[in-house]
Amino acid sequence: MKKPPLESTSFLLMHPELDDAASLLQYHGEGSYDLRARHRGGAHELLFAGSESRRRRLRARRRAYHDESHDGRTEHRRASERWDDKKEDGEKEWMTGSSSKETLVQNQMMIQTWDYNVSTHMRLNTSVLIDEARQPLSRKVPIASSKINPYRMVIVARLVILAVFLRYRLLNPVHDALGLWLTSVICEIWFAVSWILDQFPKRFPIDRETYLDRLSLRYEREGEPNMLAPVDVFVSTVDPMKEPPLVTSNTVLSILAMDYPVEKISCYVSDDGASMLTFDSLAETAEFARKWVPYCKKFSIEPRAPEMYFTLKIDYLKDKVEPTFVKERRAMKREYEEFKVRINALVAKASKVPLEGWIMPDGTPWPGNNTKDHPGMIQVFLGSNGGFDVEGHELPRLVYVSREKRPGFQHHKKAGAMNALVRVAGVLTNAPFMLNLDCDHYVNNSKAVREAMCFLMDPQIGKKVCYVQFPQRFDGIDRHDRYANRNTVFFDINMKGLDGIQGPVYVGAEGDKEHLMSEMNFEQKFGQSSIFVTSTLMEDGGVPPSSSPAVLLTEAIHLGWIYGSITEDILTGFKMHCRGWRSIYCMPKRAAFKGSAPINLSDRLNQVLRWALGSVEIFFSRHSPLWYGYKGGKLKWLERFAYANTTIYPFTSIPLLAYCILPAICLLTDKFIMPPISTFASLFFIALFGSIIATGILELRWSGVSIEEWWRNEQFWVIGGISAHLFAVVQGLLKILAGIDTNFTVTSKATDDDDFGELYAFKWTTLLIPPTTVLIINIVGVVAGISDAINNGYQSWGPLFGKLFFSF
Repeated sequence: MKKPPLESTSFLLMHPELDDAASLLQYHGEGSYDLRARHRGGAHELLFAGSESRRRRLRARRRAYHDESHDGRTEHRRASERWDDKKEDGEKEWMTGSSSKETLVQNQMMIQTWDYNVSTHMRLNTSVLIDEARQPLSRKVPIASSKINPYRMVIVARLVILAVFLRYRLLNPVHDALGLWLTSVICEIWFAVSWILDQFPKRFPIDRETYLDRLSLRYEREGEPNMLAPVDVFVSTVDPMKEPPLVTSNTVLSILAMDYPVEKISCYVSDDGASMLTFDSLAETAEFARKWVPYCKKFSIEPRAPEMYFTLKIDYLKDKVEPTFVKERRAMKREYEEFKVRINALVAKASKVPLEGWIMPDGTPWPGNNTKDHPGMIQVFLGSNGGFDVEGHELPRLVYVSREKRPGFQHHKKAGAMNALVRVAGVLTNAPFMLNLDCDHYVNNSKAVREAMCFLMDPQIGKKVCYVQFPQRFDGIDRHDRYANRNTVFFDINMKGLDGIQGPVYVGAEGDKEHLMSEMNFEQKFGQSSIFVTSTLMEDGGVPPSSSPAVLLTEAIHLGWIYGSITEDILTGFKMHCRGWRSIYCMPKRAAFKGSAPINLSDRLNQVLRWALGSVEIFFSRHSPLWYGYKGGKLKWLERFAYANTTIYPFTSIPLLAYCILPAICLLTDKFIMPPISTFASLFFIALFGSIIATGILELRWSGVSIEEWWRNEQFWVIGGISAHLFAVVQGLLKILAGIDTNFTVTSKATDDDDFGELYAFKWTTLLIPPTTVLIINIVGVVAGISDAINNGYQSWGPLFGKLFFSF
């Protein structure tokens, strides 16, 4: 449970000589400090507060401080009043020439007393700040033992019961239905192994807490250069017709308006479709950003994606004290509506492609008219020259990138596009950290990068961390989440469990950290770009100081791309963990990022198919967790269990499909997969079902996931398992054995005003053939079984109930 912060203690230093005093410490709540002096009626108010992690030490200081100052507060006020009276009397006496030596001595003594008090207070505050800046930037928050210990005990009990159950099944075959029995036993053994790989990495879940105030105290000291690390933000898009430009623009605007030093942010947008529509919409976005960014920072609004901000159904006046806020909000909303009209006009224009292709304003053909054969394109929209907002403040860098494509070359889809962004950014800005976002994932929490920096820049753990993973949250999901788009079981249970071992798996776009090599090895691995090799060897990031912007841009355009990753996320994280790195799972109270979920069942299944196909490819590659990474022993065993589970889960579709058909076969053939069981044997089944239910309940108890979310996840696991996962296994085998590749399908993103306009729209896809077939077979089996029981009389109803229970 989170410890409550110490209450602020106020001290009033009522002395007119304090007008020129140094900045004082002010506490804003939850461990946040602000160094400044605040006038109140000619006096300065000093607010002192402690930090949660140092309650005991600060409580002692606070008690001593009270003994010195708090008990004498009334005396201080009276002394101040006496000082004012005597000062007036002294001035009169001085003017009349009747000032006494005794009065002057008293005045001097009082001034010395106040100077001593102020000096003592300032030394105490400075000491507190220095100590606070040295504290860790984050801490682990373990799950309460009353919640986690019963959960762990039930897991062990379930493992024992499962072993006894499988032993019973193996030793009691059904001789008149040997095929059905053998199939069911094989399926049950596979399910047991799959459960072990999924369950045991969740035995050590943790939460984490960050301290943004300590990050500022350590790296953003007043009067010194800002020491926060630069960040390159990568946004990827392919088809502007499926990923609307307005969605991409909102993501870019939320990045440019983040609460982070503007000179430390660079946003790179990858257009892998070489679309002139994407290019023109980014130009409009850059212009609108000159007005939007200062508005966001002036009024500290959340979220900073305009579409989501203006559609929020909340009291937007809460905590707003600026008199001009309402007027400026209305003006900004009008500006955004005009911006939307311009974007919509570009989309309407792009719907009709001219026969001769697109022509740029200068009369030259658009280089990307042939999307499969075009040169690389880079355009800096906002940068060092001209990158200022309407108030004259600098804006973050915004760069458009479309990588070169030529026929006959394997471009590796999104993984190749991300590699291209890494290489271009390595030449232009070369920030030591990168943030990867899909075009529909906007920044919902403007302090998200600061949250990540609490781990990456922490002197104690930062050198061991390769990446920080945030949970994926989504907009546009119906209240019941019938397609399990939120995926809360994975993000709120599995990922928390992995964070307690070696860190969560990588479920974002591609990124990697290489060990330092010789320059020759770098050229062999990354190409013949001397500037890129030089920038890669720079430990703290940055670009070679002798390179001009024009030279850097030319070098980035002609830089040859190197591909090699089979998938874009899980494989990269796996290789990092094998090298001894660890990752961090960060779940701030306000969701860091939010995206658009698939808007119908067809798109949802295609999304799951793409994920599962990537897992199948990893399983058959040389980087499979089953045989890769044992050298050095840097990957922990439970972490390997989790990675193995991420690659073999699509193969569960085969036993799952068989197990879903078995009940119908039993009903149609009047046979069963189990022999008649005794009362003692029935206890095995009761104990197994009881342990399954207990595990689920205790898991929901410590994670906070609702029963409805858990149930939707289980439903879609069956639907996706016998459809998308099955197709992924077939397509993966075709690709590995026959070399037949499959096309990358981009899921559509909702842009209509109706949030759930296509939620119930039925779009047929071949992925629905297996679950539809299974449903029909089971319905036929149930009807046939009931009809047979009616014809055969009362004695057949007992076995029928067992088969019906198995079927449902």
